[in-house]
Parts: sequence; structure tokens; C-alpha cells
Amino acid sequence: MTQHRLSGPLADPAAEAGYPPEHPERVGFFTDTSVCIGCKACEVACKEWNLLPEDGLDLTGMSYDNTADLGATTWRHVAFVEQRGSTADLGMPTMGEDQVRWLMSSDVCKHCTHAACLDVCPTGALIRTEYGTVLVQDDVCNGCGYCVPACPYGVIDVRPDTGVAAKCTMCQDRLGAGLMPACATACPTESIQYGPLEELRRRAELRVDELHEQGVTSARLYGHDPADGVGGDGAFFLLLDEPEVYGLPPEPVVTTRDLPSMWRHAAGAALAAAAVVAGCFVGGRR
Repeated sequence: MTQHRLSGPLADPAAEAGYPPEHPERVGFFTDTSVCIGCKACEVACKEWNLLPEDGLDLTGMSYDNTADLGATTWRHVAFVEQRGSTADLGMPTMGEDQVRWLMSSDVCKHCTHAACLDVCPTGALIRTEYGTVLVQDDVCNGCGYCVPACPYGVIDVRPDTGVAAKCTMCQDRLGAGLMPACATACPTESIQYGPLEELRRRAELRVDELHEQGVTSARLYGHDPADGVGGDGAFFLLLDEPEVYGLPPEPVVTTRDLPSMWRHAAGAALAAAAVVAGCFVGGRR
């Protein structure tokens, strides 16, 4: 087992977690928002397969978005972003002088290469699976909630009814049976694509090139780069606008990245304080 690292590129998170070399290849999600139609089939499939309670039909004031964000019982969230006055040729009807478009995207846990939620868990409830994903073990979680502020994406949360942390499992039980996750299976436009992570990254780059050739120059990838602040995401996206438009942080960084330097500074401060106290005692005796 190699030494655990808190940041930087990492080719094989499962191997670093201690799995043998013959473990399955890392898998993930590639979400192409350019073909998302906002049908919410992924949300429904996720809830049905994982037996999650429904979110209600609250009017959030954000278009047709009734869930607003990811949470302990919302492991897939379809965002609806309405934009007016866009100069892009969208092929959509206009309303007066303004042209309107909807940006839709199905958000999910990113299954980070460097997962801060896993790093800070005091009970070992959060683990790296043999597929490179991040999983919560319900029977080990004590509900402390340390993982909640540690996540740079605000994904994980504690369920009020069970008192334990919960998030997307990438349908770990289905993967073991050779099946795709429920959300990817239900997606009618293949906006959510599941498969080996390296293959998805290559496919995503080709898709961006295709959109650029079609004149959609705003298309860009988010979370695919192993050199980013979390070492690359296991669930990444093709976006048509800036990440902030979709409610995503522009430059996410694993929150435990600076722990080694923090401990060094804390140790230095403790030694300095001990030296001052010792000096006071010595001076007092004199």
C-alpha cells in the first residue's frame, strides 16, 4: 500500500486504499448537459432504487426545480437555469426582444479522487470502494457530521430521520451485479453516461470538440482534470456556461489539502508556547 496523499494527481485511488492490483477499473459518470432535457427520470430512478423519501412539491421560485439542491435524501438533483438575452443561436422561440434558454444539469456526488469527507471521518464509515467510488457505511456512521463541511461541493448531509450521513453510492449494489447505476439506466437522452472513467474522459473531450465545430464555443468540461484541486472527479460534466451558473464552485479544492502544513504550524506554536511557559518558570525561580 502506498503512502496516503491528500492532494495532487492520483492514478488509482482504489490501489492507494489497499485493494489488490486485480481490483476492477475505476468507474464514473460523465454528464453531458447539452442533451439534458430536465425530465428528472434520474431523480426518480435514484429514489426508487435506493428507497429514498420524496422531496415534496414545494415551489422554490427557480423554474421547475422543486428540490433546490443535493442532500441526504436527494442524491440526484436536476437544475433548471433560465437565461434571457443570450446572443447564442439556440433554435428556441423568442419572447419579445429577448431570447430565452434553459440550462439543465443533473448534479450528483463527485466521488472525488481526494475525498475530504473520507479523510475527516473519525469512525471509518466513509470508505473507498474497489471501483474507486466513495461510500457511506450506514452501520458505522455515528452522525457526527464532520463530513458535511468538509465536502467542497456541499453534497453530503446527515439524514434527520436516521441520524447518519448519506449521499450517492453510485449504486454499489448494482455494480456488483454487473448493472449500471439506476440514474444512468433511466436517462432517455444518455446525458448521464456511466463507464470506465478514462474512457469517459476521452469520450467527453471528443464531445467538446464536436460542439465547438458546431459553433457552441461555450462548451467546456468540469471536474475531469486530474490536476485540479480534488485530483479529478469520478463524476464530471460538460457545461455550456460558467460553473457558478449551475451552482458549482469554480475551483474546488479538497478541504484537507493543507492539513500537513496546519499540523506543522500548530506543533510549532505549541513548542513556542511551551518554551515561553518554561522560561517564565525559570525566570520566576531566579
